[in-house]
Amino acid sequence: MTATSHSGRSVHEVTVEAARSGGLTLDDVRISRETLLGQADTAEQAGSVQLAQNLRRAAELTALSAEDMLAAYEALRPGRSTFEELEAVAHRLAAQEAHTCAEFVREAAEVYRRRGLLR
Repeated sequence: MTATSHSGRSVHEVTVEAARSGGLTLDDVRISRETLLGQADTAEQAGSVQLAQNLRRAAELTALSAEDMLAAYEALRPGRSTFEELEAVAHRLAAQEAHTCAEFVREAAEVYRRRGLLR
C-alpha cells in the first residue's frame, strides 16, 4: 500500500523542497482516509486492536473541516459544554459519516455527567 495525502499526493511527493517552493497545500500534508484505514488493518493484524480503533476514528475525522474538528475538540474540554451541546456535536459528527467519533462523544457526555464535568 502506498501512503497518500488527503489531496491524493504520494508520500514521496511531499518533500521539504516542495514545501519551500510553495508547491504544497494543507491537504498535501494531511493523511488520507484510505491510508489511515490501511494502517488500522495492519495494526489489527498485528494484534493492536486499540491502535486500530484509534486509526479508524482518525480516518473518519479526515472528512471534517478544520473548523468542525476544532469545535468538537473545544466542546469536549471539561466544563465547556452541556450534555445537550455534546449530544449536538455527536449528531453533527454522525451526519458527516463520523459514526465512531459520534459514539465517542456520546460516551464522553455520559462520563462527564457522572463526574460533574459538564457546564
